Amino acid sequence: MTIAVYARNTKDNHADYLNQLLILSRNEKFNIIIYAPYMEYLRSAFAFSQELPTFSNSEELIAKADYVISLGGDGTLLETLELVRRSGIPVLGVNTGRLGFLAAVYKEDLSKAIQLLVKEKFTLDKRELIEVENMTREFGCVNYALNEFTIHKKESSAMINIDTYVDGIFLNSYFADGLIISTPTGSTAYSLSCGGPIMVPDSDNFIITPIAPHNLNVRPIVISNNKTISFKVTGRGERFNLSLDSRSVDVKNNMQISIKKADFRLNLINLEGQHFFETLRNKLLWGIDKRQ
Repeated sequence: MTIAVYARNTKDNHADYLNQLLILSRNEKFNIIIYAPYMEYLRSAFAFSQELPTFSNSEELIAKADYVISLGGDGTLLETLELVRRSGIPVLGVNTGRLGFLAAVYKEDLSKAIQLLVKEKFTLDKRELIEVENMTREFGCVNYALNEFTIHKKESSAMINIDTYVDGIFLNSYFADGLIISTPTGSTAYSLSCGGPIMVPDSDNFIITPIAPHNLNVRPIVISNNKTISFKVTGRGERFNLSLDSRSVDVKNNMQISIKKADFRLNLINLEGQHFFETLRNKLLWGIDKRQ
């Protein structure tokens, strides 16, 4: 068994985690490969001296790894999608940052989590993805996202008008700062901060959430993710932004855009004893009386 470790170069992802994984690898008999830029960071920032196999890109990871561990927050885990792509390699998120719905394993539980993983005491949580069509020039071959697809105005420009169609049938013209089309996974991310509902991961829906709409009676709407959603964007400015999770491009007005459910899923590792409802209660402090 080979476990790939992916992390950003931040002080929260210090060398102690890798040292802990190395001890576990010897005790539990598995191999480790490390994301090369992260390895260089550990050497320079923490004087990490051990030589370990590395990977630098998607092709190398897919060829070598059976599992991926993401050290960080939800943003770090979202980046692993660019590495595992369509391979089906399962991903385990270990939260070394702050709030995290995807990186559900607490850093204090790293050893226990690895032992459960090695003993295969987990299920695969198959998360639906959202894909933007006919935009491989802008987003390359990773034209899909786990959380959301977003249309947004340029930084200081006026609001934009987004004509929106579902399976070719006109839904609405959103006059707003932007529009979020979220998966159930992304319902606890950007969409939630804009007033969208929380969806359980296997809901098989998209959430269309306006960002600061001009008309206050325009509310989020939930539709089946078997639908194709298309858009035409106009406005005073000549360009606007599109994003897939944290990857963003700017494009010209009047471009025809359509999105749909991707034809593959991302496998998240759900360890024995974990459940989405427990994550919600813990992260959102449900049922906890914070009064003094």
